[in-house]
Amino acid sequence: MGTLLLDGVTKRYGEATAVAGVDLDIPQGELVALLGPSGCGKTTTLRMVAGFIEPTSGRVVIGGRDVTRLPPHSRDTGMVFQSYALFPHMSVADNVGFGLEMRKVARAERDRRIAEALRLVRLDALADRLPRQLSGGQQQRVALARALVVSPAVFLLDEPLSNLDAKLRSEVGLEIRELQKRLGLTTLMVTHDQDEALAMADRLVVMEHGRVLQVGSAEDLYERPANTFVAGFVGRCNLLDGAREGADVFRLASGAAVPCAPDATARSGLLAIRPERIEVAPDPGGTGRLRAVTYLGARTEYHLELAGEAIVAVTSTPLADDPRRRLAAGDPVRITWAPDAARVIPAAESPAR
Repeated sequence: MGTLLLDGVTKRYGEATAVAGVDLDIPQGELVALLGPSGCGKTTTLRMVAGFIEPTSGRVVIGGRDVTRLPPHSRDTGMVFQSYALFPHMSVADNVGFGLEMRKVARAERDRRIAEALRLVRLDALADRLPRQLSGGQQQRVALARALVVSPAVFLLDEPLSNLDAKLRSEVGLEIRELQKRLGLTTLMVTHDQDEALAMADRLVVMEHGRVLQVGSAEDLYERPANTFVAGFVGRCNLLDGAREGADVFRLASGAAVPCAPDATARSGLLAIRPERIEVAPDPGGTGRLRAVTYLGARTEYHLELAGEAIVAVTSTPLADDPRRRLAAGDPVRITWAPDAARVIPAAESPAR
């Protein structure tokens, strides 16, 4: 058993099921991200771990202790909220030390732990400032320090980067991950941002309609998605309708045959291929057609049509003398990919909630 165990955790509101039988075992020091669209049940799951929502059934176990019916302050967790939730009238140091004060920690020990927490997040020089005197990134680090200072058995992150701009998200995300690894914190994070989850988590849990669809590493979910929902949610993916024909041939709905990875277990489903696995080249006799080109600096997107199917290819932007730089909408092109780059996967089911 890991530091955090969810055993059949379910939450119902009347006839509606928000979370359906989630099972998850997180060992010491691992960062796991709950990933999914709005309304998939990820935040409800996190709040059941924190104690803010009581499960309808199932167990929440932290450090071998069943905490399912315990209040939040008795669970040995530290939580970073999406909105930071800092007290505006308190200094940085007082915000960080609030949890210790509520736990009746002696003043000398409290001051020592506050100083250490602020040092960890590189805010020790700002201890006397008020939240309104800090940037968004600094406020988020105060929230991190407040959660860390109580030395929690489980660290909970509720969309911790969603209020930051793109540059700050990357910087603070890296800081959180470095802190988490250095301190060996068992961490459960909620996010709807796939890039954030891929960059930060040891394992990802993809949820939809309150159910767990797949659990695995970033590579597992990206390279071997369990179904079309996971393939489309974790990274971009072209999904083509049709049926397998032979070991390594997929017959598109339009009738065209394209290569696919041999897999005796997947006879029916959709063909999934990542945009960066597709090669595009000018070819007057090519069977594909270029619909549009989107220049994005370091990379270029090619919006293509192949046998009536719309697909997207993404490549590093070609050099100035590369013939692909002269491609324009309407040009015929050759579209290819290695057989192992395309996998037949089952369509996702969407159970009623």
